[in-house]
Amino acid sequence: MFRGVINSAKNAASNLAVKYLARASVAVPFVLAAGFALAGLTVLLSQRFGSLTAYWVMAGGLCVAGILAAAFVSAKEHKEEAAEIEAEKSDTSSTVSDAAAEAISQAPIALLGGIFTIPGGPATVLSTARVIGRNWPMAVLLVLIGGLFWPTRSTADDGDDELTVQLRPNGPDPDIRSGIGP
Repeated sequence: MFRGVINSAKNAASNLAVKYLARASVAVPFVLAAGFALAGLTVLLSQRFGSLTAYWVMAGGLCVAGILAAAFVSAKEHKEEAAEIEAEKSDTSSTVSDAAAEAISQAPIALLGGIFTIPGGPATVLSTARVIGRNWPMAVLLVLIGGLFWPTRSTADDGDDELTVQLRPNGPDPDIRSGIGP
């Protein structure tokens, strides 16, 4: 039953490994060339300024290169974190209303009641219970996975105090003073 899924996962993992191995094989000559360039630059500086000064210059240059690389990576990570925070703000899972959460939480009981009312429903429920009883580890795993996606109610204590005004979408605003009236 799971043989196809396992084979698909193996193929995906091997394709990923081959892809990164190909990228690494392209990078190896450049890494070697960079090593020889550093060695050549060290020899050149050593002939021109002496070995002690050449080594200090090379160490300083490599430190500057490392600092620039760290700054670049840090800026990139900061940009990714900002994009992730923006994605979390616009996440649709936080927009589930209380009514929808209530309906979803009552759906299993409603379905079970509907199954019991149809002819042959109790027999179907009993055979399903037997199947679940035989495969209880998988059923428990599915229940746990379902629990991860279970909607939760949003409370006012979440720190989302951005909207402090109660909106009335289709009603009149009682604070608007009209010239009509007493």
